[in-house]
Formats: sequence, C-alpha cells, structure tokens
Amino acid sequence: MRTLLLTRHAKSSWDDPRQSDFDRPLNARGERDAPAMAERFVRRGLPPPLLVSSTARRAWRTAQAFANALGIPERAIVAMPKAYHAVEDTLLDIVNTLPDDAATVMLFGHNPGISGFAYALCGATGEMATCHTVCLQLDVDRWADVGRGTARLLWEDFPKLH
Repeated sequence: MRTLLLTRHAKSSWDDPRQSDFDRPLNARGERDAPAMAERFVRRGLPPPLLVSSTARRAWRTAQAFANALGIPERAIVAMPKAYHAVEDTLLDIVNTLPDDAATVMLFGHNPGISGFAYALCGATGEMATCHTVCLQLDVDRWADVGRGTARLLWEDFPKLH
C-alpha cells in the first residue's frame, strides 16, 4: 500500500514580465495559502511524507512551506528538475523511480501536467487549482508498479474550500 500526494504549487506572481517562468516567485496569496494548506495537511495526522519537488522557484517555495509545517528540514526535500512543467508520462517516470522505503510521497508540480497525472492515475479529478493537493491510495508494493488507473482518490483539498 502506497500513498501519493500530488500538490500543485501555490499562486505565483506575474509582476515582472521580464522574469523567466522558472524563476517566478509566489505572490502574496501564494505566500499566504501555502503555509495555511500545509497546516491543514498537518492536522490530518498523516505520517510525514517524502517531499519531492520541481526546482522551479514557485514549486520549491510551496514545498518549503509544507516541509516547515511538517518539521522536515529543507535539505530533505528531493529536488526533481524534470518535474518542471512535466507531462503525465514524465511524472509517472518520477513516481516509478521513487525509493520503496518511502510509503508516502508528496510531489509538487505544475499544471497542466500535475492535473493530468492525477486524472490518469485515478480518473476522479479535474483541473487542480493552485496549492491544490490530491491524496491517492495505491494498492501496489513498489513504486515501479504504479501505472495509469492504479490509484483511488482518498481526498482533495485546496484554498478556496476554506
């Protein structure tokens, strides 16, 4: 049994049109939403997951907020450059190579890939909003066994629900 949490980065800033997409920071709403959603996650009482994140600034900052709330040092976040704007197949490759000693993993990424990946795994989700997390249960022994249609949606949460 495995648990996969897919989280889209919090709301990013478009204030500087000269800034590269990769380097865009969170805006004020994103800086507020990421810690708030992280605290809601902590209140669920789940064991701390392995955190894996796109290295884009906005995704990494969202992962930092969750790490802080969970008491996980930032150095423990696994940097995954290929998660930046990854398509479903790339995200599946990432998941299939996760360490099997981690039963619960939270992956921070970007749309449209993260939403498409959630749909491919369980078929029960739509477009993920910013700072949206879906929790998926996978009845597999190894991460390498995860594939399309192998997950069941347990719950989802996002800022506008609150």
